[in-house]
Amino acid sequence: MKKILIKNADWIITMDEEKSRLRNSDVLIEGREIIGVGENLIDQSLVDEVIDARGRILMPGMVNTHHHCFQSLTRNITACNEVDLMPWLTAQYKIFEELTPEAVDAGALIGLGGLLKSGCTTAADHHYAFPNKIKRELIDVEIESAQKLGIRFYPTRGSLTLEGAHIPKGLVEEVDDVLNDCERLINTYHDDSKFSMLQIGLSPTWPQFDMPSVWEGSLELAKKYGVRIHSHLAEGVDEVKYSREKYNCTPTEYVYDKGWMGSNVWYAHSIHLTDTDIEKFAETGTGVAHCPVCNMKVNSGVARVPDLLAAGVNIGLGVDGAASSNSSNMMTDIRVAYLVHQLTYGSRGPTAEKILEMATIGGAKILGREDIGRIKVGMAADLVLFDWSRYELSGGCNDPVSAIVMSSDSQMIDKVLVNGELVVDGGRLVNIDEESTGRHVNAVAKKLLASAAHKVVGLEQDIR
Repeated sequence: MKKILIKNADWIITMDEEKSRLRNSDVLIEGREIIGVGENLIDQSLVDEVIDARGRILMPGMVNTHHHCFQSLTRNITACNEVDLMPWLTAQYKIFEELTPEAVDAGALIGLGGLLKSGCTTAADHHYAFPNKIKRELIDVEIESAQKLGIRFYPTRGSLTLEGAHIPKGLVEEVDDVLNDCERLINTYHDDSKFSMLQIGLSPTWPQFDMPSVWEGSLELAKKYGVRIHSHLAEGVDEVKYSREKYNCTPTEYVYDKGWMGSNVWYAHSIHLTDTDIEKFAETGTGVAHCPVCNMKVNSGVARVPDLLAAGVNIGLGVDGAASSNSSNMMTDIRVAYLVHQLTYGSRGPTAEKILEMATIGGAKILGREDIGRIKVGMAADLVLFDWSRYELSGGCNDPVSAIVMSSDSQMIDKVLVNGELVVDGGRLVNIDEESTGRHVNAVAKKLLASAAHKVVGLEQDIR
């Protein structure tokens, strides 16, 4: 197997159990695995490739725990700016009715590509829009796109099973169709071996707005096949109001009473939680995907991250749908996560190191992965090299963790490796041509928006 030596990194941020930071040290990779971490590990003549990491910070690849890649094509739309969550959803869903396999592929290429370029090596994606008028096998399309890029992928099969205020009939699926496709995807793709590049999750979209039978069936499948469950919860005040009026309980109490919490379950957002709700998350081992940029964009609020952490709840980070954060950039989310909690909670806010832990180990735990998220012997060779010798960081080359969380951006990312394979080099994707792909994605996005222009007021002016 190929051996790669990453040599003389200014700092290695290991995120191991002791949160070790190593100065002027090396990492040795054999095949997909890290086999050495430390100083002067091996003579350079004994390896196949040497990467000179002088002027670089080396850290584990980040893990994105919540995304909707198809929304990469519905960003920066006038009708969806300066509006709260429910009006935003209403406009977006009218466009989602027009999704095609070509659009799903384009969204995955740009969404997952953006994640790789911003230091994310593992991505969970929640695809829930399956228009009635096209083939339903859209997760397969995403998987092909992820394999082309070389990212470690965790697609979750979502669904919309109940027509409602913001859910049009053209996106509503029959529960049996959903569950059959979930089982097909697990049997076709799910790989639970060490260093697996592809695992499947199940993700009914919103507990109070779904048919209970899709949840019950998904939980049975999850138990049968040992896969995980994901959804949204307590994202907006309207959701909390609806839950209290219809079920006389909070959204968290609703899923708790239904048995829809547990160590194999994680929910996105989880903003509007009571103290009792937080206790239920901790008691059941249910995880949270914290999505700070999205929550600010659609005015949902700020999650109680300090209180969740104090209770022992496991938290990962998510960039969320690109149309609710307008990017697929993990570097943006780690910086905003730090800043919004400093603003909201002051000294109770998580430290820079805790934010980085959420973005790596926190996400790995949520996905049930013990082989990613750390730089340590025996772990997958998922690595990011930051170039902090760049002009923009001059004068700030002090604490490396603070430099990454507070001062860096995706332009500082030099190289990204996934399972020992170079997928970003010099800040550019290795496995696709960025320029031609970008032109293709722009064309597909315009076609998608044009097909929905008659349904969304103001959309025509965006596609002229």
